[in-house]
Amino acid sequence: MVQVVASLLFFCLFVFLSFLSFSLLFIGKWFSLGFLLLYASIDFPEWGAVQSPASASPVSSHFIAQTGVDTDVPNMVTAVLADYRGFDTMFETVVVFIAGLALLAILKSSSSSNRVKREHEVEAEPDLIVTNTVRLIVPVIQIFAFYVLAHGHVSPGGGFQGGVVMGASFILVALAWDLDVALARFSMERCILVAALGIVLYGGIGFLSMLLGGEFLDYAELEKVLPVSREMARYHAMLGVEIGVGFTVTAIMFALYANLSSEGRLKSGL
Repeated sequence: MVQVVASLLFFCLFVFLSFLSFSLLFIGKWFSLGFLLLYASIDFPEWGAVQSPASASPVSSHFIAQTGVDTDVPNMVTAVLADYRGFDTMFETVVVFIAGLALLAILKSSSSSNRVKREHEVEAEPDLIVTNTVRLIVPVIQIFAFYVLAHGHVSPGGGFQGGVVMGASFILVALAWDLDVALARFSMERCILVAALGIVLYGGIGFLSMLLGGEFLDYAELEKVLPVSREMARYHAMLGVEIGVGFTVTAIMFALYANLSSEGRLKSGL
């Protein structure tokens, strides 16, 4: 009997020490990582320091001096993303599109194999105050989204930012009423179509540049079909690709919310 009790005590002690060692190892790993990150931040340059690597680099000086001349776009960030790094931004948009479709396919597959009603799912009538408030502010949000998208050339904004704001407006409708109400206005078929249209619009501008005798995404070639100068042709073409990005981001953002909140069933939601 004594041996049995001793064996049980030894086993419990072994389990406790193992758990303690694992916990200390797990916590210590993240603590060490956090310490290293904080320690590395000591060497960061001061905010806005003239001698920082980013400020002293001849690359930065070149783009600061030449962006306005080359693109006629006051917002240097938009000019770099949509013009100098046009390929990179296009494939970023493609990645958003493909990742969204992959997640939709996974959630759709899992929902078809599990049709059991969720225990936390409840039926509730939309709140009158919430719905009336949302009915008033959603048009304002969507107008602001268009502003952010179309005005990103001269102020902070652009396709990604405007797309997120627009997508958030549809999510707000789903939260205020129900997912079915939001899907009645922006169905999943429309989401996929709009997302694909954004990619086609972005790539189409690039191919049009090639057809006009230039290189892919050489926006200046569009002066041959637009009654504007080469600089303004680049300006308007960049607005076109930003609209394409906005289409894709808006559609994928709402599609992800609709499928994640309903576990791929596109019913009820949160």
